[in-house]
Amino acid sequence: MGIVVRQSIKGTIMNYIGVAVGFITTFFVMTKYLTQEEIGLTRVMADAALLLSGLAALGTNTSAMRYYPYFKDKESRDHGFFGWTLIVPAIGFVIFTILFFCFKGFIINKFSDESPLFVDYMYLVIPMAFFMMYMTVFETNANLLMRIVIPKFVREVGVRLFTLVDYILYITGVISLDGMVIGLCLVYIVATLLNIIYLLSLSKISFRIEPGHVTPRLRRDFTYYTIFLTVAAVVGNIIPSLNTFFISAKMGLAVTGIYTIAAYMANLVEMPYRSLSAISRPIISQAMKDENTQRASMMCKSVSLHQLIAGALVFFIVWVNIDLFFELLPNGEQYVDGKWVFFLLGLAKLVNSSLNIGVTVLSYSRWYYLQLIFTAILTVSAIILNNKLIPIWGMTGAAWSSIISFSIYYLFLLSLVMWKTKISPFSWKEIVVLLVIGLLFVINWLSIRYASIWFFELLGDGIVVKVAEAVLRTGIIIVVGLIIIYYTKISKEINEIINKLIRKA
Repeated sequence: MGIVVRQSIKGTIMNYIGVAVGFITTFFVMTKYLTQEEIGLTRVMADAALLLSGLAALGTNTSAMRYYPYFKDKESRDHGFFGWTLIVPAIGFVIFTILFFCFKGFIINKFSDESPLFVDYMYLVIPMAFFMMYMTVFETNANLLMRIVIPKFVREVGVRLFTLVDYILYITGVISLDGMVIGLCLVYIVATLLNIIYLLSLSKISFRIEPGHVTPRLRRDFTYYTIFLTVAAVVGNIIPSLNTFFISAKMGLAVTGIYTIAAYMANLVEMPYRSLSAISRPIISQAMKDENTQRASMMCKSVSLHQLIAGALVFFIVWVNIDLFFELLPNGEQYVDGKWVFFLLGLAKLVNSSLNIGVTVLSYSRWYYLQLIFTAILTVSAIILNNKLIPIWGMTGAAWSSIISFSIYYLFLLSLVMWKTKISPFSWKEIVVLLVIGLLFVINWLSIRYASIWFFELLGDGIVVKVAEAVLRTGIIIVVGLIIIYYTKISKEINEIINKLIRKA
């Protein structure tokens, strides 16, 4: 677990540096200088590109994790495995770009009434998706080499910095709206180049492909797995963008802009999982190949537990201060309707990120094809719920559809994983974590209701005083939570980190 903890901590630091940049960009630049419609446009463009790139990759990022152990060989530079990860997505991109043009009439028909601005720029989704796809492919290759920090920095910090520069150029009048949207494409071009330069600097990859290393059995298995992943991607890659598309088509880009702000805050909850997943997936893949169920189960439980701890604490910090946040946000009164959207999406993200490691186990097992059934259940339930709930509750209905559909999905999928592989992400420690988080909410409510910090009350109710009180109160409660976690010995890794910090102090 040593390398997992070290790389995960470094990766999480990169995540939250990126969060800081994204926080400034989203909450103090976009909300102040961009219209709700323009914010909605940037979100729909990014989600559309993410959908196209996810489909076109033909499951390369998952299959790379599964089959890398069969190619892994330091002396031969992994038998040209890197070359295969370039060819397969290229084929997929050609196929799905053709399909994009085949369905352009349907896309225009759905978005032209409520979101005509997206229709004007939808063709720029293609180059954005291409570079977004290869940025992820190169990042996956780095993860396989147990190097996640630099690619994580490029994705979480670099992309956000370049995007901030793009917005500033637009706000100051240096470029037009056309230039800003083109600039969003350039962001991913630069990020892709940085990732490939880093990979080449490791001197561990080769563009040379060795067809002879691929046995007929491996080729057949890979072909079936790729077909499965492609079908699953058609279904599964729709999910991350589904709410955005439904809201844009039914309610317009302005409402999508409000939803975007709430969704960005909810994304903070799953940030730690991005690092935990990136470094743990290759280890789980190797364990499943070696039929080492004990090691895979240990890793699965550890990732789920630590994500629940980190994600729940982030959710707690944001939710208990959310009213103050909207008060501080430029034009916050225009976005305050997203409060309960964050609450529901935050819970959905917590469920998804804490349990998603179970999906990883199923993906690398011989029952991987069964995942398609559950992905279909998730997608169909999300589409039905979005169609039913958005007309009733608007964007809050979209958030409800997320948490309900994910709950149904994991209920069935994890039951299968436990039955077939005897591996489960659950442990009694997670119950303790949930009790601790519940206790923190109670303490916070009592502190506001009965024991507001008297010193700050004497100073008045100015915004600076409110911020200082919120920071102090939240900090004290979080420290109390960490002390409880430390003394209950829920996590050996967290205790080791705290002991190390105490010794240094």
